Amino acid sequence: MSMNSEKIKQSILDSARVIESMCLKADTISTICRCVVDSLKSGGKILTAGNGGSAAEALHMSEELVGRFRGNRISLPAVALVADTTALTCIANDFGYDQVFGRQIEGLARAGDVLVLFSSSGNAKNLEIAARTAAQRGIKTICFLGRDGGRLAGKGDFEIIIDHTQTERIQEAHQVLLHIVLDAVEEEFKN
Repeated sequence: MSMNSEKIKQSILDSARVIESMCLKADTISTICRCVVDSLKSGGKILTAGNGGSAAEALHMSEELVGRFRGNRISLPAVALVADTTALTCIANDFGYDQVFGRQIEGLARAGDVLVLFSSSGNAKNLEIAARTAAQRGIKTICFLGRDGGRLAGKGDFEIIIDHTQTERIQEAHQVLLHIVLDAVEEEFKN
């Protein structure tokens, strides 16, 4: 069964509207870009985390920093806290799944680093613990959230909340946000 062309058009228009709504948050997005660039310029690293589709966004951001976004430049330090299967399963087994990111932050994060959290609901306990652990260690936290921000709203130093209820629309907007941040980084570190 093929999808109705009207439904396809509606999906595209819905996505475009959600992404366009981020124009109202341009100043905050600029501040987030500055935060990431400043951390990297001063020798810090970027740590990323999320669950499910948001874990894929965390992986995407980190790999683009270590590898490259558009052009060749120096490799930049970034760690996706979702990537180490042995750490995730060990921590989940020994401490519980709520601790999988917080425990890694305890071991890997240092003052001057930045934590970027992706969540379409903002209600993941493991991300809430990650934000709290980062705050206790003096690490700045950026939250890319959806819906009303959930329990993570107000828990980071900077946040963008995509005010929408559909997960896919929120994740599409988060994808645009991470590309904007990567573009700002690339501009600062281009050869």
